[in-house]
Amino acid sequence: MDRFHTEWRASIDDRDSFWLAQSQRIDWTRAPKSALENEGDSWSWFPDGELNLAYNTLDRHVEAGRGDDAAVIFDSAMTAETRTRTYRELRDETAAFAGALRAQGVRRGDRVIIYMPMIPEAVIAMLACARIGAVHSVVFGGFAANELATRIADAGARILVTASGGLEPGKVVDYIPLVREALRLSAGTVDTVIVKQRDGFPTSITDLPWGQGAQWLDWAAVAQSAAPAAPVPVAATDPLYLLYTSGTTGSPKGIVRDGGGYAVALDWSMRNIYGAGPGDVFWAASDVGWVVGHSYIVYAPLLIGAATVLYEGKPVGTPDAGAFWRVIEQHRVNIMFTAPTAIRAIHRIDPDLRLLTRYDTTSLRALFLAGERLDPETYHWITDGLAVPVVDHWWQTETGWAISANPVGFGALPLRAGSSTVPMAGYDVRILNSKGREVAAGKEGNIALRLPLPPGTLTGVWGGPHRLRDSYLSVFPGYYATGDSGYLDEDGYLYVMGRTDDVINVAGHRISTGALEEVLALHQDVAECAVVGVKDSLKGQRAMGFVTVKSGRTLNEEELHEQLVDLVRARIGPVAAFRDVMFVDRLPKTRSGKILRKTLRQIIDGEPHKVPATIEDVSVLEPILAAARAARSPVA
Repeated sequence: MDRFHTEWRASIDDRDSFWLAQSQRIDWTRAPKSALENEGDSWSWFPDGELNLAYNTLDRHVEAGRGDDAAVIFDSAMTAETRTRTYRELRDETAAFAGALRAQGVRRGDRVIIYMPMIPEAVIAMLACARIGAVHSVVFGGFAANELATRIADAGARILVTASGGLEPGKVVDYIPLVREALRLSAGTVDTVIVKQRDGFPTSITDLPWGQGAQWLDWAAVAQSAAPAAPVPVAATDPLYLLYTSGTTGSPKGIVRDGGGYAVALDWSMRNIYGAGPGDVFWAASDVGWVVGHSYIVYAPLLIGAATVLYEGKPVGTPDAGAFWRVIEQHRVNIMFTAPTAIRAIHRIDPDLRLLTRYDTTSLRALFLAGERLDPETYHWITDGLAVPVVDHWWQTETGWAISANPVGFGALPLRAGSSTVPMAGYDVRILNSKGREVAAGKEGNIALRLPLPPGTLTGVWGGPHRLRDSYLSVFPGYYATGDSGYLDEDGYLYVMGRTDDVINVAGHRISTGALEEVLALHQDVAECAVVGVKDSLKGQRAMGFVTVKSGRTLNEEELHEQLVDLVRARIGPVAAFRDVMFVDRLPKTRSGKILRKTLRQIIDGEPHKVPATIEDVSVLEPILAAARAARSPVA
């Protein structure tokens, strides 16, 4: 703890010296002489530095004699295909596709939309953009056409890279009709579409007519015909990518990430948070469309010379709840990263972890979880099952890497259920009340980050400097507002309780829905739960729970309802006034695993609601909508 705190303190008190020292692990075409240029609510990292991130993730490892080492391990649970690409193979394929983009007129600073499933070509397309200084914007494969069109228009992209389609359990998602409609809606911004053709999909680029004013090209043909592209040096402050947040209101925000600060931060995080190094097998069970995929499927593992697992499948249903354990055994995974919701899905189907006993997972050193709050019940269950450290860590699309975590690379600090441990290097975390004043240890408030933010975090919101200020910096001057609530304990451990709008007011008492969910999850029959605050004519708001139950449990809903109410009364107290529980087969979630609590609240309150385009399965909302309508019916 002392050794880590000394390093953390240096990263706050002497930011320039600390981060300049960390930058020496990156290969620069022009090494920076200073780390930070800070002007209040505007800052930049390594402003005089120049590099190429594709070179740092590929070429330098080949030049160091590690070209035959594994770089990307592709594992498709949907097709049973597995293939490992070495660093040399990945470099050569990336250079070839970068040449194909250049042949289509893509230059430094141009934006390229990547709309791909979880296949190696998605990684290659991202790295190819970085290789020639283009700015990639990955849109989750299968997003609705209007959402894709919005992102095309906002980014001003004229090149779109896609595939025939993606595979989901029990269905095939045909991308090409979605792309055609997006081109129509975006009014001809895109002039070239490059398609990776996959077998077994309904539509092929040989089908006519195309229209919408774009030329459609075959990935294989253009990659074979173009001259390979060499890495193009770019300023450390140049945008590397835009990643759009999945907000439910207004236009999506394109988070801007630079290349120099990102490289330095990711390198630090892999060594010190995850304890990973060259030759390790690192598996982030996410999607390249999300920030986890950008940071920890693509850039971070390849920066340090590890092998990264690219998994096309689900934690359950492809084919069963042992899918994760099979991948760990087959590829000898050392560090795994996924969302708590994935672990809870396994918990629901296989509560006794019988499927785990079929596989040898002894290669695994640690499991990291992020994306949703890790409830103590799930934490203890998976810790006991895997017998490795289970590390809850907290970060956001905007930050690009962990705000708070357990720095395993230093030797793990004592783990505390419900806490994401302590702030990481460069993050000065404060808990503020509604007036922007710091609160005492142990008291819940708004989690804010004192400016400037560390390297690797957002450098802006696409569309102008005012968008960063208006979206994140205006609530508490001098701070980045995370939008989450929580508290720091006496030892500096951070507890993230949920979004600030998830704190409900019951007859004047402020109650965290995260605390209520923590209690509900204690019941042995509860697999997953979500709590929202709904309107109450007497108390202003009251808590309502949505609960899924574990497979094989026999307690009837009436008995379980009664026991859950009693449990909340015993643990939180009568002040919670908890009595409403709805049992559902599945909770509505985004494809990254976040539960749609705001949408649930709006449905129950009868408010207009917009279903996020990121929802995993919109049919999950149907029984909830029906129940809400019935409850509001005069007959009922």
